[in-house]
Amino acid sequence: MGVHFGCRGPSHSATERLNTVKRQTGALSFFKSEDFYKARALKWLRFAQRTEMGDRGRCERTCALGQSIAVVRLGLWWGLLFLASGLALAQPTHTGPLNRDPLVQEAYDHFYNLDFPGAVDRLERVRAQHVGNPQAAALLLNAEIFDELYRLDLLDTTFYANDGFLTGRHATQEDPQARDRIFALADEAVHEADERIDKNPNDIDSLFARGWVRSLRCAYVAMVERSFTTGFRLATKAKDDEVRVLQLDPNYVDAKLVVGVYEYVVGALPWPFKFLIGFAGVTGSKNKGLELLYDDANRGIITNVEARTVIALFLRRESRYKEAIQVIGALKARYPHDYLFCLEDANLRKDDGQGMAAVDAYRQILANAAKPGYFVHARLELADFGYGEALRGQRHYSEAATAYEQAAGAPNVGTELKIRSLLAAGECRDLNGQRPLALDDYRAAIAAGPNTSRADTARKRLQNRYRGN
Repeated sequence: MGVHFGCRGPSHSATERLNTVKRQTGALSFFKSEDFYKARALKWLRFAQRTEMGDRGRCERTCALGQSIAVVRLGLWWGLLFLASGLALAQPTHTGPLNRDPLVQEAYDHFYNLDFPGAVDRLERVRAQHVGNPQAAALLLNAEIFDELYRLDLLDTTFYANDGFLTGRHATQEDPQARDRIFALADEAVHEADERIDKNPNDIDSLFARGWVRSLRCAYVAMVERSFTTGFRLATKAKDDEVRVLQLDPNYVDAKLVVGVYEYVVGALPWPFKFLIGFAGVTGSKNKGLELLYDDANRGIITNVEARTVIALFLRRESRYKEAIQVIGALKARYPHDYLFCLEDANLRKDDGQGMAAVDAYRQILANAAKPGYFVHARLELADFGYGEALRGQRHYSEAATAYEQAAGAPNVGTELKIRSLLAAGECRDLNGQRPLALDDYRAAIAAGPNTSRADTARKRLQNRYRGN
């Protein structure tokens, strides 16, 4: 596509000309920043303005020459970028041999369909076959931790889509036995990695396993115990291990998951947090983090699905919903019976303001869940809560309250989700003029978590009817 730089006429301002150039070069903004093309366009526009009062024919010939040069240069850029991207994709991706083991791959098929017991069973067999291999322990730990997070309803990304997760007081009932089992396995994995690294400081597979184990323990500590200081120390150690892996082998792409998440999270921290840790020389970049995660998503062996999942969460935080929907849509097509991918697709449509389309997406999830065997393990309270949110957005307050109450009453519902659901149900009852029912919901929310931020909000609602924001 050519870029037209005709002579400026009396009815075309410089701003109008610049807007035309921006539209014509917009297809290239993926490869170069807008500032690059703006500067290039202004250079030619200023030349045209300087020659406007002179020989118009000479101006036309000069601008035609400029157009030809621009076309040639843009063509060269396209060719070079195509060649560079081809070379990048052609680079071999390295990973530990255990990550390509057929039994590991089989276990991950179960993992991504949320059949955690099936994944754990197979990964226990892998560990028994590879005694002393820290990666075998890391793979098993990954399944164990996510099984527990799912049980606690902590894999609902709505919980992490804003900074309230960092600042609020939340309720989670930790299982001491599950915690002890997880921490013991993590300690064993780190010990096994340490032994190998002591013998060979450049043992890439052991460095990767140790970093991944530390990142998994960090996730548990932050999400379940909400110990951010401990979590941050673990995250820093995990990042250092994976940075070392990439220094030794830049094509060990799976290591980019931990480094990418670290870069993005630190870069996205609220200013007070970022100011404090800046004194310790801790920095991060959201853009760099996403760049690393996209490379892992495209070329990773054992962490590419996790990279895509994290990308979707980060895009959601930035309100880039349509991009996130594309990422999740690809995962949903790959794993159509993964309940969480289906749920996230509906969540994103809700956040994108798709109205009744989001409502229909939740209804489809609930209908599929009623089909025997469609989902291996569906925690329906997550879909009920999202359904309530979507209905509330459409001002269907009575139906929304019912959906929230359904979520709160689900068997084994997580404490945090129960409190959120009851508070939201009470607000919808108030908006629908059902004050007695609203009071019941507020009292139930307080009883479920008296020392939480949402319980404080519920107490305020008891004093004054909720009338909307």
